[in-house]
Amino acid sequence: MTTSEVATLAGYEAFAPSLLVEKVGAVHVVSINRPEAFNAVDEAVHKALTRIWRALLDDDDVRAVVTTGVGKAFSAGGDMVMFGRLIENPRARTEQIADARTVFTEVINFGKPLVSAVNGPAVGLGCSIALLSDLLVMGESSYLADPHVAVGLTAGDGGAAMLPLLVGMMKAKEYVLLGDKITASVAKELNLVTRVVADDKVLDEALALAERLAALPAQAVQSTKIAMNMHLSRAALGVLEYALAAEYTSFTTQEFKDRVAAFRARSNQK
Repeated sequence: MTTSEVATLAGYEAFAPSLLVEKVGAVHVVSINRPEAFNAVDEAVHKALTRIWRALLDDDDVRAVVTTGVGKAFSAGGDMVMFGRLIENPRARTEQIADARTVFTEVINFGKPLVSAVNGPAVGLGCSIALLSDLLVMGESSYLADPHVAVGLTAGDGGAAMLPLLVGMMKAKEYVLLGDKITASVAKELNLVTRVVADDKVLDEALALAERLAALPAQAVQSTKIAMNMHLSRAALGVLEYALAAEYTSFTTQEFKDRVAAFRARSNQK
């Protein structure tokens, strides 16, 4: 049975169909569920991602969480059709930027163990969620990427705020400004990944790691995780405010509008 065929866990129906939540052993698995669009983040997925972390945190049954994507991708990044709507609607854009802040802060402050199972592309917001996880498993053919700048947007919801803290400024500028893919093998060289495994073993390995985390004394593992994440959060959150404000402005630039229009035109020709 595939993840998309599994009924979402009782108590989490409000997040479906954008996010599916199931329990596998002691682990709660949260799957982005737009496989037909390679799990690109549209408004519904984005909104669900603002609320899911608090629901998991408040659920005493949750000991560890694995995030993944249904199908062949973790997430292909922001949905271009959504971008077109945000260009035309400043009010929706304001809400989206506020939600982007919420997603970043909710994930970086999430108090329970979080493992990401990257089963294909993890782009944009998907890349940020993966890199903010406590442990990260990547398939051999998977990759991370932050293409904000390449499409005409300030790298607002993660890359500029976080990647310099993880890999150093020079490498961060390479991958954020140029938008190049960070393959699984490169992620290993940069110490960005916990395990690189065969593509068909990604979820199994992530679940095994999450089971180990779930078996640890809850107060000890949660408080230690929070303490370690303070290194990131204290440095990243100030940068995030500037970057998100600049990203809002990016939506009004002609360069971004042209790139979105060109992408959508190519998609319509297929």
